[in-house]
Amino acid sequence: MPDSMDTRSAAARINTSIPHPARIYDYLLGGKDNYAADREAAEQLVKVSPGTREGVRAHRAFLRRAVRHLATEAGITQFLDIGTGIPTQGNTHEVAQEANPDARVAYVDNDPIVLVHGRALLTGSATGRTTVIEADLRQPEAILGHPEVKAVIDFTQPVAVILAGVLHFVPDDEGPHATVERFKAAVPSGSHLLLSHITLDFAPQVQQEEMSKPYDKSTAPMVPRTHADVLRFFDGWQLVEPGLVEVVLWRPDEPREYIPGGHAWAYGGVAVKP
Repeated sequence: MPDSMDTRSAAARINTSIPHPARIYDYLLGGKDNYAADREAAEQLVKVSPGTREGVRAHRAFLRRAVRHLATEAGITQFLDIGTGIPTQGNTHEVAQEANPDARVAYVDNDPIVLVHGRALLTGSATGRTTVIEADLRQPEAILGHPEVKAVIDFTQPVAVILAGVLHFVPDDEGPHATVERFKAAVPSGSHLLLSHITLDFAPQVQQEEMSKPYDKSTAPMVPRTHADVLRFFDGWQLVEPGLVEVVLWRPDEPREYIPGGHAWAYGGVAVKP
């Protein structure tokens, strides 16, 4: 885990005047680790899509179900969660270690506030291990080679790479598909990719500019993608049933919360490396 000096340094670098996706997401989930700029951006998003809060909760529920599948049915014991966001209920390590107390999780996020809260909130089980580092998805080598990540993740054994709700903050000119391919190449056969992504496929009446506008002043843009675009992230790997679907349709195990507009505006899927 990061030491107190790392945590103090991270706290000093938090810019409260610029919205950040992790803090916007925290606000939409009902969290308290956000600032006025984040709340303003989130409320603009709700105006575009009145079902945003319910959709975010559906997105989070998909993550829990998918991690549970990986830790139980797939037998995965290592999780690299990139773009984890601010800790809240049902974190990856909590779900994975409930199924297997020996599960190990490395969290990665580029918002220093995640590092600040990580030391206190992302503690693992007695036998499992967790760590949290501050790094950017767009620099895969820095993540894969980070000593704290390497201390928790054995890249010679199957790993679940988790990219939940983060790739839509990487525009096409920054090579999101190439970045994902680098992570896919770094893990062995039997590894899994858990991925979710915002889409406007279920909202043809909404223009991308409307959806993206609340993020114009944030640290990252919002780039919704089509089913075909998201499917490309899984190239060469085998999707598990039911494939790449709206997040609420991925192995639901509880009654679906009503979402104004009827859709969660996000795809989710899990695939295994042959």
